[in-house]
Amino acid sequence: MTAPVIVAIDGPSGAGKSTVARTLANRLGVPYIDTGAMYRAIGLAAREQGIELPIEDAARVERLAESLSIGIETGPEMRVFVNGRDVTAAIREPEISRYASAVSAIPGVRRRLVAEQRRLAAESGGVMEGRDIGTKVFPETPHKFFLTAPLAVRAARRAAELESRGTPQDPSRVLTEMEKRDFDDANRAESPLTCDETYVLVDSGDRDASAVAAEIERRVRERASPGG
Repeated sequence: MTAPVIVAIDGPSGAGKSTVARTLANRLGVPYIDTGAMYRAIGLAAREQGIELPIEDAARVERLAESLSIGIETGPEMRVFVNGRDVTAAIREPEISRYASAVSAIPGVRRRLVAEQRRLAAESGGVMEGRDIGTKVFPETPHKFFLTAPLAVRAARRAAELESRGTPQDPSRVLTEMEKRDFDDANRAESPLTCDETYVLVDSGDRDASAVAAEIERRVRERASPGG
């Protein structure tokens, strides 16, 4: 490839988007931009401001999002900063997943972060993962992939991830919460999670991240090559 590309990877929670995106970015030699971490950062800030779920004052969260300085360091290990404070670990707390889903449904929050995501990718391309990268953030990119897996597989992965981080949760609770987030993400009014004909559907249910990233890399390079 002669120029940096933008690869959009969308899909539900637990499909392996982050791991695949990091692996793919390394293989392509472009930055990995974790858009979900940015929504988690807003969610963390909302919780720290005493905002409770369900969010009743969306305007307050929009004002909060506009007031925050969100920094992203791309590299071997992406780090996230809010007003100069490293929140990379804090945003991975289980409760922050629920906050991230809630704030991501607020139009003003999405506008704020979409602008930042476009700015980051415009600098040198990148692999971006989330739930509306290919539909709202970069609908013009030809490299769109929808990563999915059966709910039970995704929940088991998330439970194992939480345990490895020292924050174990009951697997049945993880599955129930993931099912609820799937519903919320697919049915929200602002930028719902959708998979249309512009995406390549990739099932990660029976493959590891390396194999999935290899498939996506092959497809990206084929399309980006002359005559692709």
